[in-house]
Amino acid sequence: MITRKSKREIEKMQAAGDILVKCHKEIAKLIKPGITTMEINNFTESFLKKHGATPEQKGFNGYPYAICASINDEICHGFPREEKLKDGDIVTIDMVVNLNGGLADSAWTYAVGNVDEKGLRLMDVTKKSMDKGIEQAQAGNRIGDIGHAIQQYAEGEGFSVVRDFTGHGIGPTLHEDPHIPHFGLPNKGLRLKEGMVITIEPMINEGSWHSQMDSNNWTARTIDEGRSAQYEHTIVITKDGPLVLTDQDK
Repeated sequence: MITRKSKREIEKMQAAGDILVKCHKEIAKLIKPGITTMEINNFTESFLKKHGATPEQKGFNGYPYAICASINDEICHGFPREEKLKDGDIVTIDMVVNLNGGLADSAWTYAVGNVDEKGLRLMDVTKKSMDKGIEQAQAGNRIGDIGHAIQQYAEGEGFSVVRDFTGHGIGPTLHEDPHIPHFGLPNKGLRLKEGMVITIEPMINEGSWHSQMDSNNWTARTIDEGRSAQYEHTIVITKDGPLVLTDQDK
């Protein structure tokens, strides 16, 4: 079932988004060669607790951590671990914050030290892909308009768009209808309506878009060891255009 959020619900989600943004900005300061993603996970748990919030994905379908930390060829849902990040890695940190029942979801890909030109370009194209999808998150548009804008841009830049994982509705639970594919045809799919809250979170690969699952049954990675990047925002559909609840540039 697709729910449209009230003004009060959106205010609670915005408050969660504000904490999530602050946490990501602190994580950005921590990212460097030698740190472990488990240290980032533990920092996130402490940061959220200090701000009266909780990591929503911890315990979701048995997921054991406060963040997902996906390195290089891992597409999504990477487990935090004690392996140190190396110079030249890229790592995506994805988290969902719950503050008094309001949820916000955002992922960000970070460069670890000195990343090569192709890796930086992958990150840049992925972020711009998300931005182009957000531009289409207008009341009256259709879900296909979002995916089409992302796919046209990313593939035009020589990268591929992951098909196996999508954006989604959010609030009051973590994953709600509708699914938001990051590929597709314009003027197709459900019409977007004021008050809907969705995530737009393209995963863009250097090589093939196909994925394979690790033995933990959570972590997806590319089939050809190509790197993958992801950026994600939580968006409210409003009469005045998309409202980004997890905007880091406010």
